[in-house]
Amino acid sequence: MSNKEENALRYRRAQSVTKAEEITEKEKKARNSQLDKPIHKPRDSLFSWSSEFTNFTGLVNWGFLLLTIGGVRLCLENFLKYGIRVNPFEWIIVVTGYHEGQSHQYPSVILLIFSVVPAVFALLVEKAIARDVISSKMGVSVQIFNIISTVSLPVIVLNFKGQQFSFVGITTVCLIYLVLFLKLWSYVQTNHWCRQGMKAKQFKNKLRRQSLSAPNWNELVNAEQEQSEDDIDLSPGLVKYPHNLNLKDLFYFLLAPTLCYELNFPRTTRIRKRFLIKRLLEVVFGINLVLALFQQWMIPSVKNAVDPFSELDMIKMTERLLKLAVPNHLIWLCLFYLSFHSFLNLMGELLHFADRNFYNDWWNATNIAVFWNTWNMPVHVWAVRHVYKPITEMGYSRALASIVVFFISAFFHEYLVSVPLQMFRIWAFLGMMVQPPLSIISKVVEVKVGSRWGNIIVWSSLILGQPLAIMMYYHDYALEHFTPK
Repeated sequence: MSNKEENALRYRRAQSVTKAEEITEKEKKARNSQLDKPIHKPRDSLFSWSSEFTNFTGLVNWGFLLLTIGGVRLCLENFLKYGIRVNPFEWIIVVTGYHEGQSHQYPSVILLIFSVVPAVFALLVEKAIARDVISSKMGVSVQIFNIISTVSLPVIVLNFKGQQFSFVGITTVCLIYLVLFLKLWSYVQTNHWCRQGMKAKQFKNKLRRQSLSAPNWNELVNAEQEQSEDDIDLSPGLVKYPHNLNLKDLFYFLLAPTLCYELNFPRTTRIRKRFLIKRLLEVVFGINLVLALFQQWMIPSVKNAVDPFSELDMIKMTERLLKLAVPNHLIWLCLFYLSFHSFLNLMGELLHFADRNFYNDWWNATNIAVFWNTWNMPVHVWAVRHVYKPITEMGYSRALASIVVFFISAFFHEYLVSVPLQMFRIWAFLGMMVQPPLSIISKVVEVKVGSRWGNIIVWSSLILGQPLAIMMYYHDYALEHFTPK
């Protein structure tokens, strides 16, 4: 087709568009001038996707009001059926483990205090490596043994002193030791990176001195540029390896609301007192609310679900599942806000820790993968920095790295459930390992049907998946401990 024909075709298209607009305007004017005073025009209903209407604020308010009314009714029904079960004095006993078994000790508190020992031991090993007291290879081996021993200690103690621990107490111990395991992993690996970087810099400086001995002007200029870059690195106020190896730096990292170690964390200049008081009140109120909901609502619902699961009555099992989903999801949301917003912001404010990206907008996640990348940012960043990237940098595929991350996450989910229950099952492990295929399904739904349906799948997995796992564990626990033999 020649240029003239193309220009003519474009002109006809422009004319047709212009004529179409003119025809529409003429029709509109003609309709408005009619004697019957027409009021209709082409338009879609507001609930149609093509209407592009987005203001559903009133419906959102209606939904919250309806949920509130339903929640109040369920609370009244619970009080009438079970009475008031909330007992704050039992919380202290349950958490500390006092009066559990035959002894009158505080086994959970003792283990929590002992958690300082492996952390200090890791510091001593790092100082020994830095001062060439032991070789780097031997030091890394000792550190790996120390880290594995840290996460194994609750299992070993529970095996011999299991009757002295309460479920909540040993769960708290396992959670703290798991956090310590992740922090020590990051601490050891980061210091290892620093040692490797220093060795590489020393090797480069050695080559630079050799180049300066030769009469080569270009090499001299390059060496001076590199020397100036090294001087920039030595900024005042920044801690350099191995000056970070001290107790103050270690304990700051152990208390900081992060799992990833750095030699120089971003700091705030002051503590906002009003912000701090708000977070403190939220923590106190939130802990009491979660424990009250657990005592008053969760425990009776879980106990009533044992018989339907034992009888494999699908209708009753579904009814129990749906009934347990509401209090479980409410407690999960409260724990999320209490942990990731109230408590971590409280610790961040006290420690002048400036990075407060503890969560992203996971509630808008359009597939399972987006949810796992946004809801728990400290763990996500740790997994990417210390597992995912090292695996991909060794030449392995990203798919394999993702599977390894989910495998580690699945193992520790099972650890946090099976160890306190003293009953090893694989429900939590399987629940996490099913996330990669479920993520693929949710991505397909997002592409084929729309992002809204992908978000519905995310919420459905959260609302229904967790109570199902809880009932399965409690069913197995009840059969093992409460069934007469």
